[in-house]
Amino acid sequence: MTAAEGSPGAPQELDLDAQVAAYQREFPEVDPQVEKVVTALGRLNRRMNVAYGRQLVDLGISNSEWEVLKALVVVGHPYQLGPGDLAKRLGLTPAAMTHRIDRMVGEGLVTRERDESNRVRVIVELTDEGREKWLQTMRLAAVFEDDLLQDLSPDERGALGDILTRLLRRVESTQPDAGGRLEDLD
Repeated sequence: MTAAEGSPGAPQELDLDAQVAAYQREFPEVDPQVEKVVTALGRLNRRMNVAYGRQLVDLGISNSEWEVLKALVVVGHPYQLGPGDLAKRLGLTPAAMTHRIDRMVGEGLVTRERDESNRVRVIVELTDEGREKWLQTMRLAAVFEDDLLQDLSPDERGALGDILTRLLRRVESTQPDAGGRLEDLD
């Protein structure tokens, strides 16, 4: 049994060419090159999300917690943001962000304190334990990603990165509201 066939009794996913051929059969105007690219990107994204999700489970954190850790690391030292800023960056409602922060404070991944210079403002800060979880995740992801791209030369990796960046910019310019989630998915 091939990887494409899956486990016995499981619905089989068509290979890319067969799926594109089915689309052409039902919708002859479809551009097969476009469909192959889009279908491959969708499948790759889904499979990568599953692989990353498994790594997060192994480290004892959820994808939603990973998103917060990542957002705090990206802003740089001292790794602080207000809950409202975090919610906007992650495309979440304030209520969903509060729930997520509560959970992460309980796990020791972040702290939540009043800003001494503005007692109304709350600051969420990455803890040493949270930063270590982020580093552990990055180490596992680096191994997975290196394996994923092992068949591409450095030039091909650069070209692929450039092409995907152009596609991302196109989507971002035509669908500016598609970057985040506006509802609680936790």
